[in-house]
Amino acid sequence: CSFLEKHLVLLRDGRTLIGFLRSIDQFANLVFHQTVERIHVCKKFGDIPRGIFIVRGENVVLLGEIDIDKLCDNVLQQVSIEEILEEQRLQQQAKQKTEKAKVTALKDRGLSIPKADHLDEY
Repeated sequence: CSFLEKHLVLLRDGRTLIGFLRSIDQFANLVFHQTVERIHVCKKFGDIPRGIFIVRGENVVLLGEIDIDKLCDNVLQQVSIEEILEEQRLQQQAKQKTEKAKVTALKDRGLSIPKADHLDEY
C-alpha cells in the first residue's frame, strides 16, 4: 500500500471518496488527506472537497489505488458541484417514485418487500 498514490474508497452508504491514504489500522480504519467526495450521475461526475476524512473500517466496501495513466481515458464529463448535486437530487426523486410505484403494485397483489434500512443491524 503506497502512501504517495491517490486511493479510492467505496463506502457502505454508496459514497465514493478519493484522496491520499495516510493511515490504516488492523480494523481497516482509514485516514485520508486532500479528500474529495465524487458523485456520479449517468456520464457526469462532480467532486466535493472534504479535506481530512476519517473512515471507520466497518463502512469500507472497497479500497483501491487509482492508476493516474487511466484517468486520461475518462469518458465521464466533470461538472460543477451545484450541477451534480441537482442531477443527483433528480435521480433520487425518480428512484423514489419508481420504488413507490413498485411497492404499490406489490401491495395490490398482497405482497410486500421489507425496507432495507430495517434490515441493517448496526
